[in-house]
Amino acid sequence: MTDQVTTIAPPAPPGGPSARSAVLRSEIRLYGRDLANVLLSIVFPPLLLVILGLVPSFREVNPDLDGLRVIDLYVPVVVLISLITAALLIFPPILTSYRELGILRRMSTTPIRPSTLLFTQMWLNGVMALVTAALCLIVGRLVFDVALPRQVFGYVLALLLAGAASLAIGALVAAVAKAARHATGIGVAVYFPALFCTGLWIPVRAMPEALGNVVGFTPFGAAANALGQASAGDWPDWKFLVVPAVWAVVTSAAAIRWFRWE
Repeated sequence: MTDQVTTIAPPAPPGGPSARSAVLRSEIRLYGRDLANVLLSIVFPPLLLVILGLVPSFREVNPDLDGLRVIDLYVPVVVLISLITAALLIFPPILTSYRELGILRRMSTTPIRPSTLLFTQMWLNGVMALVTAALCLIVGRLVFDVALPRQVFGYVLALLLAGAASLAIGALVAAVAKAARHATGIGVAVYFPALFCTGLWIPVRAMPEALGNVVGFTPFGAAANALGQASAGDWPDWKFLVVPAVWAVVTSAAAIRWFRWE
C-alpha cells in the first residue's frame, strides 16, 4: 500500500484516446508492481471468507436465520468489503501521493489533464473491486455451497451503486488529505466503521431495530440489505438503492469541491 507512493508516473503521452489508453496501461502496470495492493485488493476478501467459513457453526443451518447459515449471510458482506477495501485503503493514498509528488501539477502542463489520471484510478480500482467481488461469489459457491444471487439484476445494480458510493468516499478522503500518510490514516479511520455497517461483526438483519435503522442510512448498511434481498430472490427495496446513490452524489460533489490538483 506504500510502495506506490514512491513511484513516479512516466511522462504523459500526447492527448487523445490513445493517450488515455497509455495512461490506463501505465497505471495497470504500476498497480501490478505493488504486491501489497494486489494482495489487499484481490486476496484479502476471499481469504476472509474462507476463514469465516472454517468456523463449523457458521456452516450449520440456523432456524433463527430463516433456515440460512451464517456463511450465507457473510458472502454479501465480504463482497462489500472488497469494494470498501479498494476504495478506502488503496485508492486515496495512491491519488494523494501523485499530488504530493507533483505528478498532477506536471500533467497539467501537458495535453493530458490530471482528471484523466483521476478517472483512470477510479476505473481501475472499481474494476479490481468488482473482479474480487465476483471471486468471492465463486469461492462461496464452490467451497461452501452458497447459492448465487437469485435476483441477478437487482444484485448487480446494488453492487454498482455501492461501488460508486465507496469510490466517491475514497475520492473525498483523497481530497481532504494533505499527504499519502494522512490519506491512509483517514481511510483506516473510515474503514472500520464501514466494516461494522456491512454487518461483519453483527449481521445487519440481526441488529437491534434501532441500530439497524441507523446503519440502513449508511451506504454500506443499505447496500448490505439490498444485496441480501437480491440474494434471496427479491428485488431490493428502493430505499436501499437510493441511499448509496445519494451518498455517491453528495460525496462526489464534496470531493470535487475540495480536491486540489497541487
